[in-house]
Amino acid sequence: MSTQQQVEDLKSILKAMQQRHTAAGPADAALRQDRLLRAARLLREHRDELVQAMNADFGQRSVYQSLAADIATTLNMLSYSAAHVQEWMQTETLAEPAPGVIARIERQPLGVVGIISPWNFPINLAFGPLAGVLAAGNAALLKPSELTPRTSELLAELIARYFDPMELGVVLGDAAIGAAFSGLPFDHLVFTGSTTVGRHVMRAAAENLVPVTLELGGKSPVFVSQDADIAVAVARTLTVKTFNAGQICLAPDYMMIPAARQIELVSAAHDFMSKAFPSIQGNPDYTSIITPRHYERLLGLLDDAQQRGARVISLAPLGEPDYDPVSRKIAPHLVLNVTDEMKIMQEEIFGPLLPVMVCSTDEEAIAYINAHPRPLAAYYFGNTPQAQQQFSARTTSGALVINDIMSHVSIETLPFGGVGASGIGAYHGIHGFMRFTHNKAVVVQSPDGASNLRLRAPYADKLPKLEAALSA
Repeated sequence: MSTQQQVEDLKSILKAMQQRHTAAGPADAALRQDRLLRAARLLREHRDELVQAMNADFGQRSVYQSLAADIATTLNMLSYSAAHVQEWMQTETLAEPAPGVIARIERQPLGVVGIISPWNFPINLAFGPLAGVLAAGNAALLKPSELTPRTSELLAELIARYFDPMELGVVLGDAAIGAAFSGLPFDHLVFTGSTTVGRHVMRAAAENLVPVTLELGGKSPVFVSQDADIAVAVARTLTVKTFNAGQICLAPDYMMIPAARQIELVSAAHDFMSKAFPSIQGNPDYTSIITPRHYERLLGLLDDAQQRGARVISLAPLGEPDYDPVSRKIAPHLVLNVTDEMKIMQEEIFGPLLPVMVCSTDEEAIAYINAHPRPLAAYYFGNTPQAQQQFSARTTSGALVINDIMSHVSIETLPFGGVGASGIGAYHGIHGFMRFTHNKAVVVQSPDGASNLRLRAPYADKLPKLEAALSA
């Protein structure tokens, strides 16, 4: 089938879904809960198959990481929405704006939402948005990544078993199909991926005035202040930098530390790795880089940094290679003495490489962060409440985590999203429900219509009263 024919088929599918959604009317609480719990049941009943598919797509994907991030966390999101959806969808009645006038806000589904999900957490970042989309009473069409073909094909097969295609469907295909998908006239479009691709998605969506939620990335900084425990900061940073081999949009992209603490940092990093990953190449807990192209790109970043004067320190276990093209496993590397001219400080890394720059004061760190595009998250290590608050007030990021890395993402009561170049819109919990809901203003006028009589001509007798009010 030609790409053009596939595009025409996509348009027909979306039109049919939108017509069915409109004809069916708003989904009640029971149906929304049923859809959420069906999605949860799909993941729970087929978790082993999904984990195996992710492992095959990556070449080596930690079973624990797949279960923790792609299954357990996502189940929590779906279950949380199912437990609260009846409460969230209630009409909100407001105080009388005028005698006898009723004003309320009705929670209305948007319609059919498109979701373009990435490869790095192929279940979480497909079903995570669905927790809000389905809770809000919408139908959805999912385009999973072509870089995890086994997982995407399995998702398509399983979703077809658990859902009517008019309530939740799956579109498979390459980047060309993804581009066509982003140009469809959805009622809302969710994209998770790189900032570069996000620009193309937003441009395509704009042709049909489709509102978007963009979950992008960028370079999330870690600042280690003078009073921080360097061992704690390093351990918590490398915990996430080695999870999924650092292939996470929220992974720390660079660290800023006082100059005098670099030796401590290197020592703490070696100590952490010796305990967490005494081996890497033969270790099933350490995940491979997704494709040869991504693997070569990361090595290119290391090479460029070295050529431009960086000091590269491998954290590979003694006797093991720093990286291996067959396993596509790259040991974590510290990259010291980095400068902005290096590619590693210009691109989102998405791998187990950690640039380290010297930054002695909070003021320096704040100035550096503010001089660059706003990150998806910022991480601050330090124990002085006043300094923590100053850092929070004077930097802008999708989220701020103090004395930890990425722990905000699993808290369903918090919004998850970016700002500026790191994204548009937020979801999770009630924030996802509201993101995919139209809050419709409804007014019921009083029987005498008194509040609107001020607009009715003639105006001569009303003008003095209006002028007096304006002069008060």
